[in-house]
Amino acid sequence: METRILIMPGLGGSGENHWQSFWVKSLSNATWLEQENWEEPDLDKWLAQLNATLLKLNGPVILVAHSLAVSLVAHWAVRYSNPNIKGALFVAPADVDSPAHTPDVLRGFAPLPITKLPFPSIVIASENDPYVDLQRAIYFAEQWGSDFVSIGPKGHINSDSELKFWEEGQLILKRLF
Repeated sequence: METRILIMPGLGGSGENHWQSFWVKSLSNATWLEQENWEEPDLDKWLAQLNATLLKLNGPVILVAHSLAVSLVAHWAVRYSNPNIKGALFVAPADVDSPAHTPDVLRGFAPLPITKLPFPSIVIASENDPYVDLQRAIYFAEQWGSDFVSIGPKGHINSDSELKFWEEGQLILKRLF
């Protein structure tokens, strides 16, 4: 059975110029995680939507989470389990614990769980991400038992980074297959 890729945007969703949007259009096995409200995230509602979506996906799944969605997966792993999750790619985790790095609308996702995850994962971070210090991203990876990849100065690894199909990210994703 083909491994599904669940694309998981963060705050505000991922616009048409975001690498996640390019991936969902170009990868035949990719599915988009929808949320009721991208601008005012509610942890319980987002968790329920994620879990419901995972229950509908039969077979192996790799989670591809950006920014706030990384926090969502960390919270999900504390409350739920699903043997179909083959791995997770965490891109530009937002430091929801830090008022200096993230907006107040994200405080409902704090504190960020930092327990070892029950599936393989890779954290990808940028050296100049305004939403997380590189050392903090490394700390998250260590706590979650994730591999860590720094991709240099790419901002928040979002639409502003102009990555389009982001081939480098797709190569890193292949490590989870």
